[in-house]
Amino acid sequence: MKELIIYGTGLIAEVAEFYFRTDTDYEVAAFTNASEFITEERFSGKPLIPFEGLHTAYPPEGHDIFIALGYNQTNQIRQARYYEAKQKGYTCATYISPRASYYGTPVGDNCFILEDNTVQPFVTIGNNVTLWSGNHIGHHSRIRDHCFISSHVVVSGNCDIGENCFLGVNATLRDNIKLDRFVVVGSGAIVMKDCPERTLVKPAPSAQTIADRDLI
Repeated sequence: MKELIIYGTGLIAEVAEFYFRTDTDYEVAAFTNASEFITEERFSGKPLIPFEGLHTAYPPEGHDIFIALGYNQTNQIRQARYYEAKQKGYTCATYISPRASYYGTPVGDNCFILEDNTVQPFVTIGNNVTLWSGNHIGHHSRIRDHCFISSHVVVSGNCDIGENCFLGVNATLRDNIKLDRFVVVGSGAIVMKDCPERTLVKPAPSAQTIADRDLI
């Protein structure tokens, strides 16, 4: 049984610990975070180690790591920590739920694919990608590095999702759509055409709640 370090001290880190402990052969040995964010010695019942000294306390020769961070700054914080861990020599673990429908799709490292995802044949998933629960990823689609797809998203066939994209709950992409880098698709939005870099796709006005309108 190989030991795993989880980077993060938030809700996603707690969820990741549950899934890795429940569904994999990993034993979660400790959590880690940057020292400036550490105020206690333990998190979720495990030792909490400053990342700056992690390689001494838990060397990469005997430990893998999982970067359990969300989509802040279009996934760039998770992306930065991912590369820092690899520079220290750690192998980044990937979790694929046994309750996902998955047909041998190539999947990169530090991916988090939760239950009830349907990933059809001929899909490619890059590194550091999160597919929260209940999504449909259509055939021949490509999810590039550092993306976060929330829940109940429909990505139709032959779509190309660029690096650092975020797709909100219940978003829908028509077939053959291409999203460039850093595209944000809001909850409930429907994407009917290609989107250039850093596009924000909002839901149709009729689909917005009062709170949505206030935020936009």
